[in-house]
Amino acid sequence: MINKLIDYLQQFVSDKRAKLFDAKLQYRTRYLTVVLEDIYQPHNASAVLRSCECFGIQDVHIIENRNPYRINPDVALGSHKWLTLNRYNQEADNTRPALGSLKNEGYRIVAVSPHHNDCKLGEFDLGKGKAALVFGTELTGLSPAALELADEFVRIPMAGFTESLNISVSAAICIHFLTDKLRNSDLDWHLNEDESRQIKLTWLKNSIRDAESLQKLFLNDQ
Repeated sequence: MINKLIDYLQQFVSDKRAKLFDAKLQYRTRYLTVVLEDIYQPHNASAVLRSCECFGIQDVHIIENRNPYRINPDVALGSHKWLTLNRYNQEADNTRPALGSLKNEGYRIVAVSPHHNDCKLGEFDLGKGKAALVFGTELTGLSPAALELADEFVRIPMAGFTESLNISVSAAICIHFLTDKLRNSDLDWHLNEDESRQIKLTWLKNSIRDAESLQKLFLNDQ
């Protein structure tokens, strides 16, 4: 059914756009995912989304404990339309259920934070399995719960006097380095066929005016 629906909706976008979707899906991955815990500044939140989209990370997990996650459209430039956003904001402490869910999906929880047992970004071993990179809030970094639940720690080595980077810069460096390393590896990092179809369907819906009405018409004819 999903293949027929995709074929039907593709009538309402140009051939060029449909082919572009197929091309971009070849570079999408869920082997790496990004987790944002309590990001406060909308421009930082939006810049991370933009980096994820540019470098092919499909899923972003957003933990909202104290700070609601707000998107700055002038920074995001529509990047959120092409991503799968998972928001956790139903409990007082959303960090534990969010990271617990990712662990159940087979992800290593990797805290991007200096730690006595950390490794440099260039030494991070992608071959050990899927990884969820967790970034903390601008002022205080990751919460005690996130640090407790982390399986591994990674840091960006620095040579200057300043001890930390802006969250959006830190995320961009990690995402670019690790996705490039991933694509040059022998690891199976691509989406499977079902994932690709579902994401393509979502992209089509996001590109077509009144797509939900068109989908209803299609389903009524089946």
